[in-house]
Formats: sequence, structure tokens, C-alpha cells
Amino acid sequence: MKKILPFLLLLIVLVPACSLGPFAAVPTQTPEATQTDTVTPQPTATPVTPTQTFTLTPTLIGFKTATSTPLIIDTNTPTATLPPVIPSPLFIAPTVLMDGFIYVTVSLDEIYKAKGCEPSVVRVSAQVSSMNSVGYVLLFARFKSLKAERASKWTNIPMTPLGAGTFVYDLSSDQMLEDAYFETSWIEYQIVSTTVAGKEIGRTGIFKERLKMLQCVPTPSPTSANVKP
Repeated sequence: MKKILPFLLLLIVLVPACSLGPFAAVPTQTPEATQTDTVTPQPTATPVTPTQTFTLTPTLIGFKTATSTPLIIDTNTPTATLPPVIPSPLFIAPTVLMDGFIYVTVSLDEIYKAKGCEPSVVRVSAQVSSMNSVGYVLLFARFKSLKAERASKWTNIPMTPLGAGTFVYDLSSDQMLEDAYFETSWIEYQIVSTTVAGKEIGRTGIFKERLKMLQCVPTPSPTSANVKP
């Protein structure tokens, strides 16, 4: 009897629950309030770096992007050099003493021994730096061997004034001393200026290896005597 009593009590509880089915009230549990701790960020000395954004560039089909061609230097290619400056034969650079003169020029750098071949005359020009005090300008010229130290005596020739301090003279080998002893040689020259009284006031250095005299070998002209039929 004691064992049947608990069974009956359980049956009494289960029968009403089964009769109600899904409409039986289910007790609702109220959630307990959860305490949330909010963390406040502390200031920091590290600067905030902005987030970099990238913009995509559209690729154009059929379009070629220009590419720069690198400059290639060929170290084996010889560097172009300028040709040496060769003074004109009509002008002699003042590489010698020019005391009392502005310039000295010659019209040619080669003449033939006079006479029989041309050109055999060279014009020598000189301009003094102070024409008020100059009375005369003298040309000194001599022969000088091409290979040896042998030279002739100096020939003294007055130059002709043209005005504005300019003096000229047309020189040929037959006007110089000891012309018979030289066939091919240098003609060295020097210019001297003096006052009317003959006092020297200007003198150039000696111009060497600027003017050459060549041997004249005339070509015989055909005559009726040596023309064969």
C-alpha cells in the first residue's frame, strides 16, 4: 500500500499536463542584468597614421605606355676632339715681341726665288701703336738655311707709309743681301720704328719659319725648234 501511494500522486500530476498539451503555461525566466564594463581608451603619444587608400588605374586595351630608353654611354667610342687652330698664312699671330707695334702681317707664306717663277713677291705690313712719334719704319730681312744654322746678313729696307700708322713693303729675294748663296731657305724678318731723328722707339722680335723661299725651276716653253711634226 505504501508503494502504490507515490505512484498515484505522480499520475495525478501527469494527467492534467498531458490534457493541456501545447497550451500548458511554461514559466518564463527573467534574465538577470549583466554588468558591462566599458573601457575608455587612454590618450597615447603615438600619432594616428591615416589609412592609405589606393585608386585603381584602368588598363587601356591597345594603348602602349611610353617607356623611357636609358642612356647608354659607350666608353670605347673615342671622344671627338676639335682640330687644332691653324693661323691663316695672311696673318701672323703675335707670338714674338711686339714692342711699339699692333700687328705685323705677310700676304703669303711661300714665294719663289726671283725671278722666273710666281709668286716671287710678298707684301709685309705693319701698324705702329703710336703714329704721332714715329718717323720711319724699317724692315730687316735675311735668309736662313732650312737645315743648318747658316744665315745671310740683314738687309735694311725702309717701308712705305699708307696712313693711320700703317706701313707696307713688297719684298722679293733679289732685294736681299747674299741672294746668290741661297736657293731654298727661310726668310726671317723684323720690324723697327724710329723717330724722324733716327731714335729707335719700337722693335718686334724676329719672325722665324713663317716665310719660305722655294727654288725656282722654270718650265721650258715649247718653241718651233723642239716641236716635231
